[in-house]
Amino acid sequence: MVRENVSICPKCGGELKYYGMVPRIVRTKNRVTNWVRIRRLRCEQCGAIHREIPPFIFPFKQYEAEVIVGVREGLITCETLGFEDYPCEATMERWRAKKVICSVEGGP
Repeated sequence: MVRENVSICPKCGGELKYYGMVPRIVRTKNRVTNWVRIRRLRCEQCGAIHREIPPFIFPFKQYEAEVIVGVREGLITCETLGFEDYPCEATMERWRAKKVICSVEGGP
């Protein structure tokens, strides 16, 4: 996975070219679910395929970045209106337990 506007393969340094699009689910406040189209890029040199991740989502997470960051910073809890049961308490606890910063390379 690469961030938007990256044109170099993180594996080999080759040039990335557009290869298609795939749907991706994004969950937001008040149980709203959206589908976004994510661009796929293929390395001209090694043939690896990478998905271009926009800044409002984290790799391997369905919830938008704003929700995850809000939980980690303590702004969103189980009692916060709009988030009473979504995401669940166990998911919020896992996000709080992670001490690394969310990034494309390492994930949350």
